[in-house]
Amino acid sequence: MSTVRIRRPASARSLISLVSMIDVMMILLFFFMVTSTYLDLDMVPAVQQADETTEAPPPTTAPGTPPGTDGAILVRIGADGGTVVGGTPLTLDALSDMIRARLSDAPLTPVVLLPSGGADMQALISVMDRLTLAGVQRLRVIRLEAQP
Repeated sequence: MSTVRIRRPASARSLISLVSMIDVMMILLFFFMVTSTYLDLDMVPAVQQADETTEAPPPTTAPGTPPGTDGAILVRIGADGGTVVGGTPLTLDALSDMIRARLSDAPLTPVVLLPSGGADMQALISVMDRLTLAGVQRLRVIRLEAQP
C-alpha cells in the first residue's frame, strides 16, 4: 500500500514595505516645514539671558550714552531706513566713522540695533553690514513687541 503525501509549497515570508513609512515621514516633514515660523526673531538667540543668581558686574557707561544700556551704543533704524544714534540722524558713512571712533577706545563696546516696526529688512541688513565692517564684535538686534 502506498501513501500519498501532499506537499504544500513553503509559504513566503511577508516583506514589510518601507514605502508607506517613507510617505508618512515625507508628509510629516512637509507639515512641520509649512507650519514653522521663520519670521519669528525669537527663534534666533540674539540676546543671552543673564542668570539671576549670579551677580552682574557693575555697568560702565560712557559719557553720552543713554542710561540702562551699560555702555552700549544704541542705533535706531527708522521706517525710512535712516539711522539715529543719540537723537542724531546719521548716514551709513557717518555711522561707520562714529562707530570706528568709539571702538578705537573700547573695542568690545556692544552695539544694540533697534529697528522700528516699519523698517525694511534690507535696511537692517545694510546697517548690520556697515557695523560689521566698522569692527563691531558684539552686536544685538532687539525687536519690540506690542503688549496686548
